Amino acid sequence: MSAETIQSRREWLLSDQPASRLQARLGRAYVSWRRFSANRLALVGMLIIIALLVVAAFADVLAPYSPTVGDLKNARLLAPSAAHWFGTDDLGRDIYSRIVYGARWTLYVVILVAIIAAPIGLLVGTVAGYAGGWTDTILMRVTDIFLAFPKLVLALAFVAALGPGIENAVLAIAITSWPPYARIARAETLTVRNSDYIKAVQLMGASPVRIVLRHIMPLCISSLIIRVTLDMAGIILTAAGLGFLGLGAQPPLPEWGAMIASGRRFILDQWWVAAAPGAAILIVSLGFNLLGDGLRDALDPRSGDQ
Repeated sequence: MSAETIQSRREWLLSDQPASRLQARLGRAYVSWRRFSANRLALVGMLIIIALLVVAAFADVLAPYSPTVGDLKNARLLAPSAAHWFGTDDLGRDIYSRIVYGARWTLYVVILVAIIAAPIGLLVGTVAGYAGGWTDTILMRVTDIFLAFPKLVLALAFVAALGPGIENAVLAIAITSWPPYARIARAETLTVRNSDYIKAVQLMGASPVRIVLRHIMPLCISSLIIRVTLDMAGIILTAAGLGFLGLGAQPPLPEWGAMIASGRRFILDQWWVAAAPGAAILIVSLGFNLLGDGLRDALDPRSGDQ
């Protein structure tokens, strides 16, 4: 592709007078990508998350051993070696294989929590911000009640009531994760509620439900995506904390928090049993944080083109 063609396409994307909605959307996406790619740390975070997705998708190929069955007689608590890259645990299971399969459970938790918590927070926040009055007061006071408790403590209470298990842990984390999203959505809604754009839609006869669903919620999506991405690290740590306490994923599932819990008994002599899953949590949490920072810079409508 010639330099002239690349330049003409770039000018088409950056045009101040787009000829179609598609051109306008592609132009906004291109500007956002330029802002994002200018942040080297954000690219590192994106690569970490892509690697996590690849590892989770191809765990069957990448893991040389079973994640749940080990050689208790001959391979118990072996140090890292060529045969077992991260060593083995107290049941003779290959820790590398368990970490690879554990990537699936990590994605399972963060994706389900995001799918459940983000829409709840978006709906509560936009309804409260647009309706105002008693509706706003009641919804925000309920939100404040959830925010008054530390997330892990509240998740522990819900898991204790629901019972241990990965599904109940996901539900408990989702129940405790939606209030910040509601706050963000309400703030965004209060900003645009009295704008000329919304007034024009009201004069055209649009119902409050249509205004909230079709015109206000889409304006809150970018801020919500940023906050969800930044919260992924906290979700992973909360799930790991529940697994560490035995209230999350149950044995023999290769969940990283549960792996740290099983390795804490050998932390002084066989340090790799707990250190390997701990490093995995650290790297993935760092990746989500770096990615969230980059998305915040790229999707912030108040930042100019750089």
